Amino acid sequence: MSTTLLLARHGQTVWHAENRYAGVSDVALTDTGRAQAEALGRWAAAHPVDAIWTSTVSRAIATADPACRALGLTPHREPGLRECDFGVVEGRTLAEFAAEHPKAAEAFRADPVAHPFPGAEDPTAAARRGAAALHRIAAAHDGERVLVVAHNTLLRLVLCGLLSIPLSDYRRVFPRLRNAAVTELRMDTGSIGLIALNVPCEPDAA
Repeated sequence: MSTTLLLARHGQTVWHAENRYAGVSDVALTDTGRAQAEALGRWAAAHPVDAIWTSTVSRAIATADPACRALGLTPHREPGLRECDFGVVEGRTLAEFAAEHPKAAEAFRADPVAHPFPGAEDPTAAARRGAAALHRIAAAHDGERVLVVAHNTLLRLVLCGLLSIPLSDYRRVFPRLRNAAVTELRMDTGSIGLIALNVPCEPDAA
């Protein structure tokens, strides 16, 4: 098996300006986010893929839509690609949480996997479900190029898991995935390689 997965985080949402955690919440794209989605669509037209998969969350679906239209593809939905549930910080900032719970915030910053937010999804379990989703997608598209539109924290956890990087380092090793930028993974039988990280779809998109 050899499959190329082109991972993209969804476009900017209305919570980005204040850096609010958006996990299970259905948060809309901004005008900038929609422009980023269009840029991803132009990139896909210039670098065609054989299939497009998204999480079941609307911001990922909307980000993939221009690429689907450009290539005449019907997107596949994968529940395993949904963003992590951030528990009590859903819709809030880390600074707001730290103001109320400084010790818990400090523990999260030191090791976000051992000390996730109260009520949040277990990051290890999230990494497993996301990796399993990518393996299923790769197996279904042997020899093909697949665009996968998902979410910032989930994809960073999954990248760490697939590349044998400690999950607790996901915030340090991958500080952020840029909106609608492309990260390329090569998934071969028994091996996974990172080909490119955070490549903007357009020169001014960085």
